[in-house]
Amino acid sequence: MEYGATTTYRPSLFSRINGLLVQARDWLDERGKPAWLVAMIAAFIFVWPVGLALLFYMIGSNRMFSCSKRRNSARSHFTSQSTGNTAFDSYRDETLKRLEDEHREFMEYMKRLREARDKTEFDAFLNERREAADRPVKL
Repeated sequence: MEYGATTTYRPSLFSRINGLLVQARDWLDERGKPAWLVAMIAAFIFVWPVGLALLFYMIGSNRMFSCSKRRNSARSHFTSQSTGNTAFDSYRDETLKRLEDEHREFMEYMKRLREARDKTEFDAFLNERREAADRPVKL
């Protein structure tokens, strides 16, 4: 590798699949229990092993019996419980808010990064097609 050369980070297939599954879980959590049930029934209809895995996941994660907006309820759980120490409570609330803001900003940054990478790859694809169309065909 040359001095000063940069390497691009390419997430592994497992981490990409994991990211998609986390996004799907969060999307279903936002819509509540009916969305989970519809997803499970659709999975049973089209690919029954996936439906079975989804059923076990729902039971194991307690989404089958009590599905609520987990992200919001987790934060409200921490902020609603007062420790009796107002300085610590305000510090905790500020820290949680700062972390949520940083997480949101990071997710927006990653989205912009993916969009830029996709645009670069698409532009390279179009350039290859143009070059291939410009070359004469040998018979």
